[in-house]
Amino acid sequence: MTSTASSMDSTDYRQDPAPHDRRPSWQQRLRRFGYPAKSSADVRERLLPPFAQPSPRLWQALGVPYRWADRIVRWSSWLGPLLVTLLAGVLRFWHLGSPRAVIFDETYYAKDAWAIVHRGFEVNWDKNANDAILSSGGHVTIPGDAAYVVHPPVGKYVIGLGELLFGFDPFGWRFMTAVLGTLSVLMLCRIGRRLFRSTFLGCLAGALMAVDGLHFVMSRTALLDGVLMFFVLAAFGCLVADRDQARARLAAALEPDADGLCRPDAHVAETTRIGWRPWRWGAGLMLGLAIGTKWNGLYIMVAFCLMAVLWDVGSRKVAGARRPYLAVLKRDTGFAFLATVPVALVTYLVSWTGWILPATDGKGGYYRNWAATDGRGGSWTWLFPDWWRSLWHYEHEVYEFHTHLTSPHTYQSNPWSWLVLGRPVSYFYESPAPGADGCPTDAGEKCAREVLAIGTPLLWWAACFAVLFVLWRWLFRRDWRAGAIVCGIAAGYLPWFMYQERTIFLFYAVVFLPFLCLAVAMMIGALVGPPGSSDTRRVAGATGAGVLVLLIAWNFIYFWPLYTGQAIPIDDWRSRMWLDTWV
Repeated sequence: MTSTASSMDSTDYRQDPAPHDRRPSWQQRLRRFGYPAKSSADVRERLLPPFAQPSPRLWQALGVPYRWADRIVRWSSWLGPLLVTLLAGVLRFWHLGSPRAVIFDETYYAKDAWAIVHRGFEVNWDKNANDAILSSGGHVTIPGDAAYVVHPPVGKYVIGLGELLFGFDPFGWRFMTAVLGTLSVLMLCRIGRRLFRSTFLGCLAGALMAVDGLHFVMSRTALLDGVLMFFVLAAFGCLVADRDQARARLAAALEPDADGLCRPDAHVAETTRIGWRPWRWGAGLMLGLAIGTKWNGLYIMVAFCLMAVLWDVGSRKVAGARRPYLAVLKRDTGFAFLATVPVALVTYLVSWTGWILPATDGKGGYYRNWAATDGRGGSWTWLFPDWWRSLWHYEHEVYEFHTHLTSPHTYQSNPWSWLVLGRPVSYFYESPAPGADGCPTDAGEKCAREVLAIGTPLLWWAACFAVLFVLWRWLFRRDWRAGAIVCGIAAGYLPWFMYQERTIFLFYAVVFLPFLCLAVAMMIGALVGPPGSSDTRRVAGATGAGVLVLLIAWNFIYFWPLYTGQAIPIDDWRSRMWLDTWV
């Protein structure tokens, strides 16, 4: 039958065979070490590579008609990420209010969040406030004395929103971090899809983060670092989307020749203005919120801005610019700067509005009246309003605190040990007796009930090799995707090496965790094999990749009791202490 309907229902996906690549074999081998592949005749395909499509042999083997295969591919771009996100959300919201306790630094941020959404600034709480909050269901009086805190207010506003919605209790103050943790999985799936041009690899990156222990614990704890991670990932996603949009506009500006192909054009590449770039403004907003959560967002802003400029240079170079750096300096840099740095700084300043506004009871935030008291005098004070001078003094004092924080802590760790999970952080620990708090009656001795902030070990140890892989891809293959991943890891990780004498913790690494997951997904994609690989190569690669992913998932399940604070016999707890430094 030759009708259109029958051809659409056919499961024969065979295409005309591609011409044989007659390049000498030594050139093909050199590609492994950075020898460039043969470029596409149409520069539009280099500016905007198409998304990968599943092999026709897959649909043929499954007996899926062409019409349905096409729909599945189109739906999978959102359906796949949403299914992965659903899994992540179910895991993160399951018994979110357990343990019903104020764990680790929730003792600061949960109470600061409650104060800041009601008064606009943090206050000093009584030393018995935690017990009073838990026993009264959150019905406590907010003190009036301002407290000296060393982190900006955005993350506490986020946590406080959950408290306003669901109450001043463990579920309420953990709600928004669980929401952002779940949404970050969705973002990573979509970012990975756009980055790799593959729905499968994007969903794989999101699934890996969904089953990472550190991300899981941080999504269920009212701390700031999970909030910071969300805004950093959102800013990265905005820049990736902006890159695609800018390259699409350059491609649209190129005129096709008589054969319908677009060739590089120096004049178009050097003079075309990209125009309105809303994703850049979005990135500026997200970076401002990141800095307004914790100051290390500043390092990330610098790294991301540099990366975005290099992406613009690469785009114009591919389009045919002979002097791409000069073209970017003339056409892109000014607008790019205005859309990111000033937007980020204004966003940061606006986040302090609650502290800046005068309090209704005459009392303001800590140091709010410094300019009118201890800060009086000086030759140039008339240039700036009092609130500005007071805020500047506050920020200076916070900087001094951060750069001189050397108080020892049981769970502090050096950043050299983070990737191998050298010293995780125990957020909560109890030893219930048999028959109490979930401890089996036949346990024989006391159980262990712990919430341990540690990544899924096999995922992080695989990430150590994945980091080396993306470095190799970036340096020797000039793969921009690998470079973007390296930038994300470096921006969140390397600055901590400048403060090795400080009291710092492993859970700070959650900020660059999404980029570790992207690196592992990219490595697994290479393990499966490039398009056109033989069936034997594909089967062997897919088997190895599948075993690795299943082992990571099993590892997450094995450590589940330590992530959720479930009571387990002490021998079972000891069996999970794989390294002496974990105890």
